[in-house]
Amino acid sequence: MIYVIKKDGTKEPFDAAKIVRAVNKSAKRILYAFTAAEQDFICQFAKEQAESLHKEEIPIEDMHCIVEGALDRVNPAVAKSYRDYRNYKVDFIHMMDEVYTKSQSIRYIGDKSNANTDSALVATKRSLIFNELNKELYRKFFMNRNELQACKDGYIYIHDQSARLDTMNCCLFDVASVLKDGFEMGNVWYNEPKTLDTAFDVMGDIILSTAAQQYGGFTVPEVDKILAPYAQKSYDKYVAEFLKYSDESWNGREERAVEYAMDKVKRECDQGWQGIEYKLNTVGSSRGDYPFVTVTMGLGTGLFEKMISISLLEVHKEGQGKKGFRKPVLFPKIVFLYDEAIHGPGASCEDVFEAGVDCSAKTMYPDWLSMSGEGYISSMYQKYGRVISPMGCRAFLSPWYERGGMEPADEEDRPVFVGRFNIGAVSLHLPMILAKAKAENRDFYEVLDFYLEMIRDLHRRTYDYLGEMKASTNPLAYCEGGFYGGHLKPSDKIRPLLKPMTASFGITALNELQELYNGKSIAEDGEFALEVMRYINQKIAEYKKEDGILYAIYGTPAESLCGLQIEQFRKMYGIVHNVSDRPYVSNSFHCHVTEDITPIEKQDKEGRFWELLNGGKIQYVRYPVSYNKSAIRTLIRRAMAKGFYEGVNLSLAYCDDCGHQELEMDVCPVCGSSNLTKIDRMNGYLSYSRVHGDTRLNSAKMAEIADRKSM
Repeated sequence: MIYVIKKDGTKEPFDAAKIVRAVNKSAKRILYAFTAAEQDFICQFAKEQAESLHKEEIPIEDMHCIVEGALDRVNPAVAKSYRDYRNYKVDFIHMMDEVYTKSQSIRYIGDKSNANTDSALVATKRSLIFNELNKELYRKFFMNRNELQACKDGYIYIHDQSARLDTMNCCLFDVASVLKDGFEMGNVWYNEPKTLDTAFDVMGDIILSTAAQQYGGFTVPEVDKILAPYAQKSYDKYVAEFLKYSDESWNGREERAVEYAMDKVKRECDQGWQGIEYKLNTVGSSRGDYPFVTVTMGLGTGLFEKMISISLLEVHKEGQGKKGFRKPVLFPKIVFLYDEAIHGPGASCEDVFEAGVDCSAKTMYPDWLSMSGEGYISSMYQKYGRVISPMGCRAFLSPWYERGGMEPADEEDRPVFVGRFNIGAVSLHLPMILAKAKAENRDFYEVLDFYLEMIRDLHRRTYDYLGEMKASTNPLAYCEGGFYGGHLKPSDKIRPLLKPMTASFGITALNELQELYNGKSIAEDGEFALEVMRYINQKIAEYKKEDGILYAIYGTPAESLCGLQIEQFRKMYGIVHNVSDRPYVSNSFHCHVTEDITPIEKQDKEGRFWELLNGGKIQYVRYPVSYNKSAIRTLIRRAMAKGFYEGVNLSLAYCDDCGHQELEMDVCPVCGSSNLTKIDRMNGYLSYSRVHGDTRLNSAKMAEIADRKSM
């Protein structure tokens, strides 16, 4: 009889069944399942090796080495998983020390890595501390050594490490499908709304519940068309109500009924949007942040669709707050879907367009997405009548056809976008990769290929991992129709739903890449940056075909990342003029914020990259004018003709002592107060750069905002 001596000095008889249980746990952690033959081999190998030692008692450390030897022969990846877990106690001490240190910082100093969180709140502190633990677990049990080193050095950046193994990223949620005929949420049955005001309330509940089950942006696409049928129900109810309680002998009774009903529906619209704004900006989600919610609108041409769109724009323009101190809220982000045939001069919905311009000129929102210009997004609408709304601030889906998948089965096949999502983004830091190639005297594209393959492998493993999740993790999405094909049983795995979903290769600092290449910005040159983007597009197209995965190329917005990447570059390659001599890098393909160029020049310079980042992009220009609607209108129409997704950039400031409003204000000229609330564009969305005189943004982003001329 052979005994195994455990760490506490006790001994147990050698038992092959315990080895099987241990190695199966290690295999499960990397989503591998041993065959019966492999299990038999491991047991036989361990038994023979133990007997070959000719000892009656074997220390547990020696048994671990024997098991590792067996696993190395069967599956080296499982052997690594087993080895990592065996050494977890030592690693966990270090890991928990890191988490504790960060938790103390969060508790007593706060955290400004995400402008959409208020780290002063207890719930947010708890969420942020949990995120630190989850991030360390992700690094420990999911990432390999090369990936860890690449992230540490700064060649790639894995976004949202704290959440990416729990759930999905941004989405276009199918609210209409969930509302239709009712649904179950939290073990309570919701009937389909019978009026508009109820539809607003239920939509708000759906958003708050479901946005908390993901990370990234939550978009309600074409919200005017979703709500219009419920506006019709309210209208019918009010007409019947008026006719029931009015005297049949009244002159013009029917006309008065219509007038009464329209007034009531308009009131429901206004109050509904006000309620949505209150919910989304005051009720934090279980993630500890305010849900990043976007709504798209504008293509509805019917009476109630137009009413819903104009009401949203007017409510947002007026802002929230007490009399004399009203200011716009941050959520929902509004995206106007622009079609020249509908919104152009003299067209049927020009009034909706003008309401949008009024709103943009005062609050920056809505952002504008062209349906009738040039390029990929517009082409899907023009050919198929299908809208690709942005997920969150800038992410866009690649086409997935109802029958053919990645490619249309025939001329009758149609793409589907609503109900789909992204599984996560990993970004390339291109200047770092070029600097590495130069330092090592290697070909740039050889080095780039290495990191592209690394991201590709991360995405493939993430698909496999998420596929094992149960539908019960997000019932409205996976069981009640919120996602495409989402009518699973709670106990079903979500793997069948993942095929139409995208995974993003992010791109940062194209401007600094060009600067490092030949000392010129992309506003001055840009040809090398264009060459690199064309190469990446070609490689990703090959990956899509080989892997059967919808990879997308994403212009990374870089919030806190804009400062981290500078620190990483300086550590590896020092301070380089116009590359790492400022506290931040440029976002995605944008011209540097310090470029003294006109809005039209900026549109044209960035337009060269537009069709090379179809997985995520936005174009915006800074308006050095005070609420100039004429200039804004002209530049919006120009951007729409070019097929852009366009943002209006102003620097909004509000005095919290006297209520004075002014652009570019740091001290109130009326009362002299510096107790201001300021709203600036973070990247693709708006954020508070100051709240009552303080800021929620990190120092690198504040430095970038201070330098802005053309953004």
